[in-house]
Amino acid sequence: MKKISLLLLLSALTLQGSAESLKEVFAKDFLIGVSLNPRNVRNAAEQDLIRQQFNSVTCENVMKPGEIHPAPGVWKWEEADRIANFCRENGIKMRGHCLVWHTQFANWMLYDDKGEFVAKEVFYERLRDHIHTVMKRYSDITYAWDVVNEAMSDGGENPYRKSKLYQLCGDEFIAKAFQFAREADPKAILFYNDYNETDPRKSRNIYEMVLRMRSEGVPIDGIGMQGHYNIYGPSVQELENALALYAPLVEHIHVTELDVRVNREMGGQLQFSREGANVSDSIQSLHAEQYERLFRTFRKYRDKIDCVTFWNLHDGCSWLGEKNYPLLFDKALQPKPAYYRLVGKEK
Repeated sequence: MKKISLLLLLSALTLQGSAESLKEVFAKDFLIGVSLNPRNVRNAAEQDLIRQQFNSVTCENVMKPGEIHPAPGVWKWEEADRIANFCRENGIKMRGHCLVWHTQFANWMLYDDKGEFVAKEVFYERLRDHIHTVMKRYSDITYAWDVVNEAMSDGGENPYRKSKLYQLCGDEFIAKAFQFAREADPKAILFYNDYNETDPRKSRNIYEMVLRMRSEGVPIDGIGMQGHYNIYGPSVQELENALALYAPLVEHIHVTELDVRVNREMGGQLQFSREGANVSDSIQSLHAEQYERLFRTFRKYRDKIDCVTFWNLHDGCSWLGEKNYPLLFDKALQPKPAYYRLVGKEK
């Protein structure tokens, strides 16, 4: 047996004999989710870890518009189906991610044969077909969707990101996407999802956008707080301020993409440091302490928070890279001090 396979087996056996799993510890509070790529559900040891620890799954990339619908009439279902079928076979709920995002979008929807913007009505027809087709395919297993992802800016006078979607439609594309999603699956919980959601200015912009749209009848059921944090922030007060702002506004809050870096960067921007830090015992302690603070705060709002999802299964497959030390399990699937802190068992 190869060395890495032995490590994975030993890790699985260690967890089976340890404290309660994450999903058991937080069973009275909220679902515990994880984002997956197709490789995760091809690996037996990783499958075991998923089944042991999590009761909600999000596809990391393979349901994004540009991945699943890259050209007119072209649908690539295989990898999304692989994850959905794993969830069906194991009785695990799914969050759909995502229907509209300026990155990894099906950009062909926006343009004509000459590379010019189509009329808004043409775009909306294409978008409606996309949303209906994807949501109906997975309606039996998917209980919630990130309908629109990251439409708000990180600064400047205009609260909206000046994406191609915004250039063509203004903020109307947000309302249209939610309307199409409600048509496609009336039972699904529909979320607006964004990062830096605890930043005071951005959180206010998110709040005001959702407040106005809901007042106009747009079916936004929840706010997705991505949760790309670090060992130094956000503070408990910053997190509570954002939760207190959002909680009266919507029926549901999900923490959708949780990870904690060991540097001072945070957020969902695609440009970030990959060097990481020297993960000394003191850094591991700070990492565990931040996770503990976050979950203590999440529990205070468990009447609104329905699900907390980790963004990736282990450090070896994290979008941030293993040197940023972001998750509860290392690349050999070994639980880290933060894991034991959350399940109430020091190690």
